[in-house]
Amino acid sequence: MSTSGGLTFTVTRNPDALSADRRTELMAQPVFGRVATDHMVIVRYTEERGWHDAQVKARGPIQLDPSAAVLHYAQEIFEGLKAFPTEDGGAAVFRPEANARRFQKSAERMGMPELPESIFLESVDRLVKIDRDWIPRIEGGSLYLRPFMIASEAFLGVKPASEYLYMVIAAPVGSYFSGGTVSVWVSETYTRAAPGGTGAAKCGGNYAASLLAQAEAKKNDCDQVVFLDAVHHRFVEEMGGMNIFFVFDDGSIRTPPLSGTILPGITRETLLTIARERGLDVREEPYAIEDWVADAQSGHLVECFACGTAAAVTPIGKIRMASGEYTIGSGSSSGQIASSLKQALLDVQRGKVEDRHGWVHKIF
Repeated sequence: MSTSGGLTFTVTRNPDALSADRRTELMAQPVFGRVATDHMVIVRYTEERGWHDAQVKARGPIQLDPSAAVLHYAQEIFEGLKAFPTEDGGAAVFRPEANARRFQKSAERMGMPELPESIFLESVDRLVKIDRDWIPRIEGGSLYLRPFMIASEAFLGVKPASEYLYMVIAAPVGSYFSGGTVSVWVSETYTRAAPGGTGAAKCGGNYAASLLAQAEAKKNDCDQVVFLDAVHHRFVEEMGGMNIFFVFDDGSIRTPPLSGTILPGITRETLLTIARERGLDVREEPYAIEDWVADAQSGHLVECFACGTAAAVTPIGKIRMASGEYTIGSGSSSGQIASSLKQALLDVQRGKVEDRHGWVHKIF
């Protein structure tokens, strides 16, 4: 057992954990999110008792009443973070405190109880420790962690629920994209979020709203979709699940500002910090789609890349929209700044360089 913030975690090992040989087989080339580790974390909440009954147990199905609030009113939030193998044979999680704070902000926006940071961190630590053998030690490998909270109270009425489940599951993963550049489809029909909405919260509804647009992107032979703002339908906001950056021929970098409709990405914030410490001209400013097209055609825009926990830093080679296709830089390779920032990010995540910001949370 372990105690965090007055809450005791009971740890029960999975008696049916996979064999080492089977685990090795599954981890050889893990498809993102398709392979599950042996355990999960679950903590319960009620208005009367607060957070209680914290368990690390065998991963398995959960039981919900058909009228559970999450199934009808979508009270749900989640996070995504990774445990990385370190060169000394251990493991470290990158900036989990930032995920814990964002989780609290998402909960506040969705009318859900805030999970104390100490419980969030303890839950992540416990799952990584018990499933440490699931951390891939292959090139680009990591253990993806998915903390989430759902409204579990059984009722049919529009109000914030009074009962919740907080859980953490994990999956060994490799690279999110296969390599090289990706192409993006500019959605001129659908928007991801509107002012006053839930765009800054990491809730499932935002992603559900993006799925049709993502399908539209696939029909147009693109890897991802990028959304414009809901008011003017001109300004670039973010992709289906990632933030976006632009690099110009004068060396300056621009990314859309956080205005309440964009998820405040932790990778985004990290890259901004690294770039500014290197003396680069970094601006958080609106960027119109017509300027994106014109700058790509003129060569003023030399690089474009997406970033997020799952994909790290991914270069964008082409944009497509109803008016045509436009190539960024060479269109087929990562630019110098994107490559440099990605390497700096990976080096600190995997403990290869000094962690001057206290971003790396060593677990063992």
